[in-house]
Amino acid sequence: MRAVLSVLTRHRDFRRLFFAELVVFGGDWFAVIPLMALLLDLTGMGLWGSLALAADTGALALLLPYAGTIADRFDRRKILIVTSIAALLAVVVLLAVRSPGVAWLGVLAIGMLGAAKAFYTPAALAALPNLVPREDLATANAIAGSAWGTMLVVGASLGGVMAALVGPYITFGITAVCLVAATVLVWLIRTPMQADRTTEPTPALAALREALGYIRRHPRVLSLVTVKSAVGVGNGVLATFPLLAASFGVGAMGSGFLFAARGLGALVGPFLMRRLLATRALLLPLLAISMGIYGLAYLGVALSPWYALTLILVVVAHIAGGGNWMTSNFALQLEVPDELRGRIFATDMMIATLAVSLSLLVVGALVDVLDVRVLIGAAASATLLYAIVWRIATRKYELGSPVSQAAGPGTS
Repeated sequence: MRAVLSVLTRHRDFRRLFFAELVVFGGDWFAVIPLMALLLDLTGMGLWGSLALAADTGALALLLPYAGTIADRFDRRKILIVTSIAALLAVVVLLAVRSPGVAWLGVLAIGMLGAAKAFYTPAALAALPNLVPREDLATANAIAGSAWGTMLVVGASLGGVMAALVGPYITFGITAVCLVAATVLVWLIRTPMQADRTTEPTPALAALREALGYIRRHPRVLSLVTVKSAVGVGNGVLATFPLLAASFGVGAMGSGFLFAARGLGALVGPFLMRRLLATRALLLPLLAISMGIYGLAYLGVALSPWYALTLILVVVAHIAGGGNWMTSNFALQLEVPDELRGRIFATDMMIATLAVSLSLLVVGALVDVLDVRVLIGAAASATLLYAIVWRIATRKYELGSPVSQAAGPGTS
């Protein structure tokens, strides 16, 4: 905790970026949880909530490759400001979801939010090493990695409570206010968010090919950009949360607490893993272990007869998932030079979110047909199988020394 407070105190612009991310992620989930409950109430089907989540991750997957090139070519601060405003407009659309006939507007609006995050996230991740010195980078990653989990806890739990108490539309209005605040915080950042470029910007398609070529030539990087997909293929379980909560008789508020339990795990996971980051030889084995824990915990959820035990198992699963996400981000930041970092992170997130989207679509198509526990067990088993195959494929690789910030695209 002293290290966390020290980094936040000493680096003003990192602190602003962190609090902006808290607002963006909190506002996102503060809207999504009430929307899922609203769509279930309006249509009586779990499919629409699944489609909304799939639209979110699908927009990310489709746009991230291009978004990464934007993060490497243009002012990252301006990117964050523009995308915050775009997210604000998407939330305004949610206010029009008033009947079953316009349920599709909810899916559209969440897709717009996903598109905004597609440009926001790689720019913020790529900017992080420019806002703190290398000796503070591990702690800064743990802090930044906690932002999503922190505000999923706050946003999801409060979103579920507010949906039950005052309805979804007030929560949408609060989300809009949060996004205005995030825009102001980023506008106040003055430290440059990227290193000076010594060459002319590469055209977008050529830049993407360059990044993919870099990944292909560097097996360690390839192993890191495929690791998040293990959790991704199991993330279809999110589509089952409203129905799982209903099976325990806890309704929209209980669904919000399930998402909050997910966020709590994602918050704790990065801090538990932080002390292990200095031992580079352990990173790949730890990533495989974290995938396995995620899958085993959700197998427990599929069998759990009690709501309280289910919440605990969801926390455990996402402690592993959050640690997995942060550890792979940290390793990529050390392995990849600055001028390629935005594109590599975009590719990394594209692969992960594509896995999430496909999992959500499959589970969404079956959620009104098969027993919810069967679907959860199948998703958990998919994660376990992926973890085993990934570890076998990557066991011969070890992470090398960190690259120089000035290193070129051909340097490992």
